[in-house]
Amino acid sequence: MQKKIIIFIAVFLFFLNIICWREVFVLSENKLLKVDFLDVGQGDSVFIQTPENHQILIDGGPDSSLLRKLSVVMPFWDRTFDLVVLSHPESDHMQGLLEALQSYKADYILWSGVKKVNSPEYDKWISILDKQQKMGAKILIAQAGQEIKAGNVLIETLYPFESLEGKEMKKTSNDSCVVAKLIYGKDSFLFVGDISSVAEKELADSKENIKSEVLKVAHHGSKYSTSDLFLENVRPEVAVISVGAKNTYGHPTLEVLQRLEKSGIKMFRTDKDGDIMFVSDGNKIIKFQ
Repeated sequence: MQKKIIIFIAVFLFFLNIICWREVFVLSENKLLKVDFLDVGQGDSVFIQTPENHQILIDGGPDSSLLRKLSVVMPFWDRTFDLVVLSHPESDHMQGLLEALQSYKADYILWSGVKKVNSPEYDKWISILDKQQKMGAKILIAQAGQEIKAGNVLIETLYPFESLEGKEMKKTSNDSCVVAKLIYGKDSFLFVGDISSVAEKELADSKENIKSEVLKVAHHGSKYSTSDLFLENVRPEVAVISVGAKNTYGHPTLEVLQRLEKSGIKMFRTDKDGDIMFVSDGNKIIKFQ
């Protein structure tokens, strides 16, 4: 009986991976970009697959949920990311990466380089960076003006405006977040981590082109982010809120939901919609549940 169960599981996993690879083949054939906002609870994680099958991971959520998600979006034998981005070293964005990067290898890792004191998780992150570097990973310190090309997809770093490498963060590192814009043809996605309205204003007042079709709402819908000024400059058609169904912060706040509604922006939430996938052919973005 036990042998039959093992055989059944093996066959099931085999067909599951055939389905997964069939999807990869179709995406590549049709030159489509796929952006998955993963439901990892009260945290952020985004998995991106380019038309040329580059695999990019932005943040990892607050726990090991990411590993389960990766087992669905990636074949089980694939253990390499082309690029990993850590927006900032806070546990709700970093913990899942700590788990994943013990089993997966990254070719490039982009982060702010800030120093967080009295944080065992941060110390573990530095240790993992060292191990990844020894395996060949290139560590990039984020600064506005950087461009990373993944085939026909472009990733622009818009913030921070200057290198923060080694700068000490005693409390929150939210306004040290890496803000990046993903561009494919006429379509674009803006990833802003947990920046507050202070950093939003700096971006709005800068010469950076922050206009984007899809906005990853900052800080899980905190009332201290997603200001009217920022929305006026980004002018998104769609906003995605990565938030846990059970959280003690009241996220997303009524203030943010009202601002988005007032601006006529279509909203999706991981706490209500689960994983949220967008597909782009470079001319039009389509949302798939």
